[in-house]
Amino acid sequence: MTNSTPAIKFENVSRHFGEVKAVDQANLEIRDGEFFSMLGPSGSGKTTCLRMIAGFDRPTSGQIFLYGQDVSDLPPYERDVNTVFQDYALFPHMNVADNIAYGLMVKKVEKSERMRRAEEMLDLVRLPGYGKRKPSQLSGGQRQRVALARALINHPKVLLLDEPLGALDLKLRQQMQVELKSIQQRVGITFIFVTHDQEEALTMSDRIAVFNEGKIVQVGTPAEIYERPASPFVAGFVGTSNLISGNLAKRLTGSDKTFTIRPEKIHLSSLETKPDTGMLSLDGIVRDVVYLGLFTRYLVEAEGGADLVVVEQNLKTTSMDVMSAKGQKVRLFWHKDHINPVGGE
Repeated sequence: MTNSTPAIKFENVSRHFGEVKAVDQANLEIRDGEFFSMLGPSGSGKTTCLRMIAGFDRPTSGQIFLYGQDVSDLPPYERDVNTVFQDYALFPHMNVADNIAYGLMVKKVEKSERMRRAEEMLDLVRLPGYGKRKPSQLSGGQRQRVALARALINHPKVLLLDEPLGALDLKLRQQMQVELKSIQQRVGITFIFVTHDQEEALTMSDRIAVFNEGKIVQVGTPAEIYERPASPFVAGFVGTSNLISGNLAKRLTGSDKTFTIRPEKIHLSSLETKPDTGMLSLDGIVRDVVYLGLFTRYLVEAEGGADLVVVEQNLKTTSMDVMSAKGQKVRLFWHKDHINPVGGE
């Protein structure tokens, strides 16, 4: 085994449930030490892939390798991986330290050594001194950290995280995104994170695999996935994207091939504004305005029949200013370098 050996490798992996192809011919390599996210809507196959890596489910066909070893038919307890679930699955009758050290107890590690390592884990997840508390005495975010510490205490080669932040409120979820990435960098092991939340995946991941209908439709860095989506599905699922095609695309670019333009790349101005060199422009009418504090989202019915979403920061405007734009004729313009042919056409 070398550092170039993938932590996880799928070779033509499928998992069928009767007529349903939950995962269909998946090929994937996850690198050693990276934070890798599996992103997709419900039923897209991402959780089934995670369960197959964990050993809770077995592929109908194909092979799964863990650092070069074929683990396709190995039971979970023979794989050097651990899983953190959304509901944490902590033992309510045990205190925090015993919960964290449970895996070591099963391995018959001496109690003093178990407690020492449990305290190390509590320091790692920023909960020093919490060992004697019961799970019921912790907040949701603290319970999530305890579950993480319990999964890490055995030093697995790969840590699997099945939507572990899903039960947390928005502010705490955002805090834990930063914390999870920090912990992963400190311990240096491979994290595989399953989520349907695009912001989570973009925030934490080194790379992302986007799933749809049992297939992996794109793998890349967050910037690659966001800036160069491989299909209309990826463009629409990862953030918001405007798709322009047909005659309108041809009038703007000279080609009728579909292209995407992200809402934040579009500038909204008056009809008197003349676009600079290198800019494309389109006139339209503001049909809807949504004021969201930090920014405002506009829905513009553009000439040629396209409905475009435009997002602008509220740097100098108030809610009253932006709401007055509804029904107004406007000019949209964006730099031609910011359009992306779908699939890199």
